[in-house]
Amino acid sequence: MAEEFEHIPVLAGEVLEHLVFPERSSLRLIDGTVGGGGHSALLLEKYPNLELLGIDRDDAALAKARERLAFAGGRVRLVRGNYSELAARAAEAGWEKVDGILLDIGVSSPQLDQPERGFSWRADGPLDMRMDRRSILTASRLLNTASEAELERILREYGEVAKSRKLAAAIVTQRVIRPFAMTSDFVSLCDEVLGKSRPGQLPAPTLPFQALRIAVNDELGELERALPAAVKLLNRGGRIAVISFHSLEDRIVKNFFRDEAASCVCPPGLPVCVCGKVSTLKIITRKALTAGPDELERNRRSACAKLRVAEKITE
Repeated sequence: MAEEFEHIPVLAGEVLEHLVFPERSSLRLIDGTVGGGGHSALLLEKYPNLELLGIDRDDAALAKARERLAFAGGRVRLVRGNYSELAARAAEAGWEKVDGILLDIGVSSPQLDQPERGFSWRADGPLDMRMDRRSILTASRLLNTASEAELERILREYGEVAKSRKLAAAIVTQRVIRPFAMTSDFVSLCDEVLGKSRPGQLPAPTLPFQALRIAVNDELGELERALPAAVKLLNRGGRIAVISFHSLEDRIVKNFFRDEAASCVCPPGLPVCVCGKVSTLKIITRKALTAGPDELERNRRSACAKLRVAEKITE
């Protein structure tokens, strides 16, 4: 049996509505972050002629996906890897082009809910935070070995922590006395340096934990590498759907879609276009789609989810 990994797919209705496929006898979809298989199961049920290549770097997620997607039999291929490697994984499957790509990025509910994974500050556990447990870089290793300047950059850029310099200095001081091993070690320091939060404010450890998780898993780098690779793989008329969970990710997706949809990038003021740029995408969702009241009531973690969809318009 798979390790406990029950994940509620966010914005499922919106994904089914906007991740539609051209009329072809056979269709191919890459779910680059297949997780427990929630979104993929719905799409495989809706489209009987759909083949799926599911990728995930979390072994527990893949085990659950195998169980959940077993009904589709040979239409499903599951592989362990990073979603930035989707072109290589597609080539290994013999797929030159695909009709849809789905990326539900960020940490999943099962990862947050398992203290031994170390993603959440709410329960004590090892400072791990690895989505791929084959990686040697853990949150504790990062806190205990990174330079003060690097820690300050991570906290500032990935967590937008207001007192990033002060917290980085405190980390370096504290680890000499006692290395960071448990989530509670870092929670205590965040509360001490940043101060206890007031009602209505984010708890002090929230953004530092986000920053560490992003750094450990290279989450923004993964996204930046995956988006152009995904567009190249799409057939004309194929769609890419991306679900993000914080402003740093959403900004990358929004700007990438905007740039790929632009037909000219010449400096303002030129009488004629000389750049020769060709639009590759048409933006389907002019604004990010978010969860409605019913979903928010069922799943409070959907509050942060944003879905953006674009369609390939070139060969």
